[in-house]
Amino acid sequence: MPSSPLASLALPHVRGLHAYTPGLQPTGPGWVKLNTNECPYAPSPRVVEALHREIGRDGASLRLYPNPPSRPLRAALARLHGVREENVCVGNGSDDILNLLVRACCAPAAAAGWMFPSYSLYPVLVAIQQGASAVLPFERSMQLPIEQIAASSAQAFFLTSPNAPTGVAFSNAELARVLAAFRGLLVVDEAYAPFAAENAVPLLAAHPRLVVVRTLSKAYALAGIRVGYALADPEIIGLLDRVRDSYNVNRLSQAAALAAVEDPDYYAQVIAKVRATRDAQLGCFAAERGWFTYPSQANFIFTEPRDARGASGPAVARSAYDFLGSRQVLVRYFPSHALTDSFLRISVGTDDEMLVLQDSLDAWLKTPNA
Repeated sequence: MPSSPLASLALPHVRGLHAYTPGLQPTGPGWVKLNTNECPYAPSPRVVEALHREIGRDGASLRLYPNPPSRPLRAALARLHGVREENVCVGNGSDDILNLLVRACCAPAAAAGWMFPSYSLYPVLVAIQQGASAVLPFERSMQLPIEQIAASSAQAFFLTSPNAPTGVAFSNAELARVLAAFRGLLVVDEAYAPFAAENAVPLLAAHPRLVVVRTLSKAYALAGIRVGYALADPEIIGLLDRVRDSYNVNRLSQAAALAAVEDPDYYAQVIAKVRATRDAQLGCFAAERGWFTYPSQANFIFTEPRDARGASGPAVARSAYDFLGSRQVLVRYFPSHALTDSFLRISVGTDDEMLVLQDSLDAWLKTPNA
């Protein structure tokens, strides 16, 4: 029942919605923030320069609407990936692109599918659309169930690769097998692909039912700018443009994103540093601590803590999570499902931040309750 007469004015399905829950964003000093997979390094200096140029001395450009389709940015992204401009659609973060795909393809009689666990925004977007859903479960092994996806009734199937929250990536050979058998739209959500060994972009030319979704929030250190994009067949891009808000990406975001995309050498160094820290931390958790840890190809690690007695499980993970929070070290805990409730997801920070994390975990193991 609605809590007030005002709530009763909303559609019934909206009144029952559960919104997406983002990671905590602390405002005070002293936090080691490893909970939302942000880049630990600053964006390219060219980004700051581009923002200053766009604003100018008096900010007069801000009175003007942005380029409606983000045309210069589309062209730059097309050059980056070796596709044509008509293969690119730009959004207000990759979440905007995912929303457009659901808006275009999902309805009560047209299901959207996804794997679980994966990005928890998918069910929210589908519920907003009052769409049907076709959810397939991962096993702990995180093997991709190709035959089950192929048999899915979904009109569009969303596959996060590398997966969140585990960091496990799926090979192009596996994706090609899905594309050969699944008759719907396969959306490969590649938020973390720059950190992986392989990505799905080379499959686009031969598979018109493939959509690759990218973001500049992670590897490009532009989470605060909110720019994402889709790479797909021109016909699919045309559908997204039909349901896209006219001015969905603001002037400053377009300028910043364009400057970032045009500085590949800077970001190659950033990505290399993140990968090196990630791989070192994987060794700390798996080899040194003996904790089960998925082989991440993202900028985060999904690990199953063990206490001083060698026990694991939801209570152990919650204990470690709470202790880290008390030390102002933020990580992510997903307690709502048996596949995730004994794990912590830890973003890759700087080497110094990861040292604070490991020291804090050592302190946790020495507490009476650990």
